[in-house]
Amino acid sequence: MPNVKLKNYLHLHFLVFIAGFTAILGELITITAIPLVWYRMVIALALMYLYIKIKGIRIKIGFKFMLRFSLAGVIIALHWITFFGAIDEANVSIALSMFSTGAFFASIIEPLIYRRKVIWYEMLFGILVIIGVAIITQSEMKYLTGIVLGIVSAFLSSLFAVINGKFQEQHSATTISFYEFIGGIIFITIFIELSRGGFSKEFFILSTSDYGYLFILASVCTAYAFIAAVYVMRYISPYSVVLTYNLEPIYGILLALLLFPEKEKMSHQFYIGAILIITTVLLNGIIKNSGALKRKATN
Repeated sequence: MPNVKLKNYLHLHFLVFIAGFTAILGELITITAIPLVWYRMVIALALMYLYIKIKGIRIKIGFKFMLRFSLAGVIIALHWITFFGAIDEANVSIALSMFSTGAFFASIIEPLIYRRKVIWYEMLFGILVIIGVAIITQSEMKYLTGIVLGIVSAFLSSLFAVINGKFQEQHSATTISFYEFIGGIIFITIFIELSRGGFSKEFFILSTSDYGYLFILASVCTAYAFIAAVYVMRYISPYSVVLTYNLEPIYGILLALLLFPEKEKMSHQFYIGAILIITTVLLNGIIKNSGALKRKATN
C-alpha cells in the first residue's frame, strides 16, 4: 500500500510538471494563440472521443445541459487563448505568474456562485496578490499587454473551475469535458470565419515541429493529463492534489529559465512579486484545505 501511494504521489507531481510544460509548448509553437487553441481542442476532442468509445462511457445528455457545458467550453477556450496570448506578448514567466492570481479571483467568484460568506483571510491574501502584481507591473511595464492578458486568463480559469465544480455535482467529468470542447471548437471556428475570412489553405500548413508540439499539447498535456488526474484522485486526498497543483507556476518558470535563459531573464522586482503571489497561493491552499480536513474529521 505505501508503494502504491508513493507511486501515485510521483504520478501527481509528473502531472503538475506536465501542466507547467504547457506554457513551454506555448513558447515553442510558432502559430498565434487562436489557431493554437483550435488545434489543441480539436485533437484533444478526437482523442477523448476515442477514449469514450474504448471505455464505453455514456455521454448522452439533455439539450439544456449540452448548452451549459458548451458555454463553459467558450470560457475555457478564451482562457487558453488569453494564456497563450500572454506568452506571445510577454514570456512564460509573466504568463505563469499572472496565472497564479486565479486563487484571488476564485475567492471572489466562489461566494457569489455558491452563496457563501467571504472568508477574511481570502481577502487578505487577495490584497497580497494585488501587491505582487503591482510589483511585477511596475518593474516590467514593457510586458503590460502580456500582464493584462495573463490576469484575464487567470480570471477565466477561476470562473471555469467554479462553474465546472457545480456541473460535476450531476455529471461525470468526461461527459462535461467532451461537450465543453465541442462548444469551444464551435466558438473559435465561428470567430475565425467571421473575423479572419475563414480557414485559408495556409491555416493548415504548419511546420513539422509545430504539428509535433501541438500533438504533445493536445494528447499528453490535455487528454492524458485530464484522465490521469481523475485516476490519481482515487488514491490521494483533494488537499494534496490542490496543494501540489499550486506548484505549477514554479515548475513552469524553472523550466522556462532553463530552456529560454535569455528571454526569461527578469528583474529582481519581478521575482519578488512572483514569490509573493505564489507563496500566498500556497498558504491559501494549506489553510483552506486543512480547515476542510478538520471539518471532515469532526463530522
